[in-house]
Amino acid sequence: MEERSFGATGWTVPVIGLGTWAVFDRADGDRIAQDVVATAITCGVNLFDSSPMYGPAERHLGAAVAEQRERVRIATKIWTPSVEEGRRQFEDQMSSFGGRVELEQVHNLVRWREHLDWMESERDEGRIGLLGATHYLASGFAELEEVMRSGRVGSIQIPYNPIEREVEERILPLAEDLGLGVIAMRPLRVERPRHLTDEELESWGVASWAEVLLRWCLSDRRIHVAIPATSAPEHARENARAGDRPRLEADVRDRVADLVGGSR
Repeated sequence: MEERSFGATGWTVPVIGLGTWAVFDRADGDRIAQDVVATAITCGVNLFDSSPMYGPAERHLGAAVAEQRERVRIATKIWTPSVEEGRRQFEDQMSSFGGRVELEQVHNLVRWREHLDWMESERDEGRIGLLGATHYLASGFAELEEVMRSGRVGSIQIPYNPIEREVEERILPLAEDLGLGVIAMRPLRVERPRHLTDEELESWGVASWAEVLLRWCLSDRRIHVAIPATSAPEHARENARAGDRPRLEADVRDRVADLVGGSR
């Protein structure tokens, strides 16, 4: 799988990671996590993203990576307007992930100033490797720019796919200028157009619509890693394969955007 330098952080990351939203929080989430994580690691995935917002997903992810903790990076989040609750979330994460997380993000910028104050102390003490910030709505991008310019974070997580391209205007250029790592959420959000034929897919040299979307996302080299979520080991394996040759030709990328009405 291709690897990319994660901004100016010093990290090198495989271009495909694994998200856990809406897949590891089910009644059988512990079993799902074990199966999917084992497959993903075998395929070269080593960055796993979660959040307290996702119910028991962090706990299930922690159990799934426990025996291979040294091989993976955990990217999780603090999500609460309460600093006290944020600290409780962090201590729960320490229990789930062996006493450290590689990337701690302020989820959706909720009380980001106050949370970064204590998160910086935890980073300095070695329990956090890197600080980041996330937002899933374009309406939050002006504030995200403020966080990015503050110099307090080393990475951002944003939505990116052929119908959510707002980050191309200001966020991705700024991230590149500042040397920030960029994680793409929701890369598979777009449904396959009904009029896209299997023959056209084959002509692009891809095996599935999911591969198209992942390679579309990663064709912008300002995106360092995409984190599709799945509850199926076979899909985790297919997603990882999209990282073997992630770039699409420019004309194919434009064609995909045209098909889904996502052209700029």
